[in-house]
Amino acid sequence: MIRNEKLKPAVPKKVLLVTAGLMWAGVGIMLSVMACHWLTAYKGNPWAFAVLGVVIAVLVHRFGFSKIVYKNRNRIEQLPDKPCLFSFISWKSYLIIIFMVTLGITLRHSSLPKQYLSIIYIGIGGALFLSSIHYFRNMEVSH
Repeated sequence: MIRNEKLKPAVPKKVLLVTAGLMWAGVGIMLSVMACHWLTAYKGNPWAFAVLGVVIAVLVHRFGFSKIVYKNRNRIEQLPDKPCLFSFISWKSYLIIIFMVTLGITLRHSSLPKQYLSIIYIGIGGALFLSSIHYFRNMEVSH
């Protein structure tokens, strides 16, 4: 009989922090790059949209996402040694991700002009990237 523990992809807690940080940074970069492509294709002046997106990114990072990162870091520190790789975020966060991806796809395929959508994408993407840095700082976790 195969025990479930042998099938669990157990990793050190530090790997969870790196995985979470890379995920947040990667998605943040992806969203920001999409927005930049939309703005370069825009025939008008894209700077106002870009600047507004950056302002939103800083605010969302400061007052939203950074708090989520700290809660997630604390949750990871409380996990037993060698937790499952997929526990780099909580199960509730997986549900939020499904919602956010669905919303992003819906907005991207909507009739909303891309220059306005770029504000949202830069705001969320930039905030994700800025907040990802917190995962990489002080990588030591209690064992």
